Amino acid sequence: MPVTVLAPPEVRTHPIALVPATLVCAAAVLLFGFQLNLAGYAMLAAGVVAAWLVDRSVRPERLAPDLALIAIGQVIISTMSLEADISFPSMVRFTVVLGLAVVVPYVISRYLYRDRVIRFPWRTGRRWNRTQWLYLIFVTVAGWLILPFYFITSGVYQNWPTVTEPGEIARLFVGVNAVGTWDELFFICTVFALLRRHFPTWQANLLQSIVFVSFLWELGYQAWGPLLTIPFALIQGYTFKLTKSLTYVLVVHLIFDAVVFCVIVYAHNGWPAIFPLVPGG
Repeated sequence: MPVTVLAPPEVRTHPIALVPATLVCAAAVLLFGFQLNLAGYAMLAAGVVAAWLVDRSVRPERLAPDLALIAIGQVIISTMSLEADISFPSMVRFTVVLGLAVVVPYVISRYLYRDRVIRFPWRTGRRWNRTQWLYLIFVTVAGWLILPFYFITSGVYQNWPTVTEPGEIARLFVGVNAVGTWDELFFICTVFALLRRHFPTWQANLLQSIVFVSFLWELGYQAWGPLLTIPFALIQGYTFKLTKSLTYVLVVHLIFDAVVFCVIVYAHNGWPAIFPLVPGG
């Protein structure tokens, strides 16, 4: 039977709760943006402790346990470098570490907290409407026009390894799509979902975007990349809120990732030459 995941109602958490939530999410800037792990861990700890104080002094909101899950996920991610590397050992490391960053908060939430806030709604039982299909077309065209210009003119494609051999290209394809899938499992279905239990959607979306964009920065989306990744993170959160469908936001993300893959291959090899807005395109 298809499972419909109901969005949490808009909540009215005490405004002071934004302080610990901001500390926990902003720690991602230190952890992933600047690779300052000790400072990042200190900020995470401060955020969780502040949330515990809010729970005790204002009213029992379960803010601290939920922020602790977000903090745990970030700590797990920070145990490895996010520099793009498609060697077999690195891909195994990415799989294990990023997998744990999703699985550990989920297991704690489901079996220790005994709640179902973290869900992965692959099936909603609803057909995609015309607007959703048109949006996929828009995403495809926008990615085709914008992403090659960004990657090549900024030079950030060099943050990904040179791929020329068929095996390397295949591993790059798998890696790009695997990380893109993980992005939605962690940032949207975990971080965003936990934050929405305590904050209005727009606040939760802004907070999750801080973590999302910081991760993408270390992964390689640098230079003026945040001008693209910030809107992308916010739109993905809002799209999930509207559709309640992991499948849909994942399709959107993988369309962008398909373009990213093609751009990286093109930048290193000169093919496929299908992009109009790059030098020599």
